[in-house]
Amino acid sequence: MPAKNKEPYQQAYYPPVPTGFTKYMRTSFLWQLWRFLVINFKIVRLLMKSHN
Repeated sequence: MPAKNKEPYQQAYYPPVPTGFTKYMRTSFLWQLWRFLVINFKIVRLLMKSHN
């Protein structure tokens, strides 16, 4: 399959740039801690259901 011809300096050539809010959410310690706890709670709940 031939590669698509991409002209440089076109909009499709550049990757999307994250917004300021996205950058903040990726680097916020409190948000990461919250997500860690939520995901771990979901895993524990799943394991508890499987042990019945």
